[in-house]
Amino acid sequence: MYIADFLRQVLPFDLDLLPPDAYLVGGVVRDALLHRRRNYIDLDFVLPTGAIQTAKFIANKYGAGFVVLDAGREIARVVFPSATVDFARQEGGCLLDDLHRRDFCLNAIALNLYTKEIVDPLEGQKDLEKGIIRMVSPKNLEDDPLRILRAYRQASQLGFQITPDTRKTLQKLAPLLRQVAAERVKSELDYLLQCEAGFQWLQLAYEDNILSYWLKNTTPKSIINLSKIDQTLINLEETYHPFKNLSSEFLALAKLSCLTANNSDLAQEELIKLKCSKNEIKTVTTILKYLPALLDFNSNTTLREQYFFFLNVGDTFPLIALRAIASNPENKSTIYQLIERYFNQNDLVAHPQSLITGNDLINELNFKPSPLIKEILTEVQIAHLENKIHDKQEALIFAQKYCTKNL
Repeated sequence: MYIADFLRQVLPFDLDLLPPDAYLVGGVVRDALLHRRRNYIDLDFVLPTGAIQTAKFIANKYGAGFVVLDAGREIARVVFPSATVDFARQEGGCLLDDLHRRDFCLNAIALNLYTKEIVDPLEGQKDLEKGIIRMVSPKNLEDDPLRILRAYRQASQLGFQITPDTRKTLQKLAPLLRQVAAERVKSELDYLLQCEAGFQWLQLAYEDNILSYWLKNTTPKSIINLSKIDQTLINLEETYHPFKNLSSEFLALAKLSCLTANNSDLAQEELIKLKCSKNEIKTVTTILKYLPALLDFNSNTTLREQYFFFLNVGDTFPLIALRAIASNPENKSTIYQLIERYFNQNDLVAHPQSLITGNDLINELNFKPSPLIKEILTEVQIAHLENKIHDKQEALIFAQKYCTKNL
């Protein structure tokens, strides 16, 4: 059988080390049946007994990473360079019991790599053919409420539709998501934000009240703002090629900023609750804090104002520009000019150059170390970009005059 032969080829260890009663289950079986390929493979095996011992033996045999994920439920992980392999004791008295406890029917398919037998008690293969996501039972979703959000993520991932009955159940059980660890919720949300087809399912998740606990400030306007991001990015990439180099993880933060509160302080509270990293929180709050300023820029905005704007936003500027252009503002031409500045490494406004250093002020002008030095160096940079000074000597003269005038 094709999928058995394929999965035996990608197995990162000798098949003979696997007990004959071990079954491969979950997403890797589903994806193999769909002829989906991954660069990095996640394999999940269930065994009647000895899951941890089997995992440890294989890990020791290959010098691979080994960790017990849940001693009580006998779940262990072996990490290879090309794959992660989880071994778990099957739940219930037999394999069928285990499959009946899974989230969706398309994930309740098992494969024995020795016999090539496919076990599909819930007709998950038919769901794959139809392109649908159908729950096994409401109780299974209640047992692990993250599965509620996972339905939308898998629909996005596979390009499938959630069946009406399943969707109604997801809506009913949505309040249970507040019980789930924030890190697990964020992982699913990250995928939706980074996936090309994620918007459709984020919109449906919002309509189904799935996100209300974790992103309580999302509004219909938030969804409208989010809907414009992908096409705006495509348009910007055509003119400004560096946009193509921005990672999906980085761009996802612009999308996340659409779903939080517009107030940066309130947004920070939401992001902390979601267990976002400090860098993620800083990026999203910077977008929210400085987006209004960018939308207010016009042809009369001074170089000094532009300088401080770039200084404050740093590497977050492309995301702020993306959000701004997506809103189709009247000052679009001004924003385009700022984008050109940002991607021009020789532009002194976006990327100021230092004609002098603090040591120059101390050694050549006998300044004493103090906060004033930073202020003077900033004014020197602004004078440089305003074409008032051009070299080190002129910068030193400017610094001396500035100090005399402001002391």
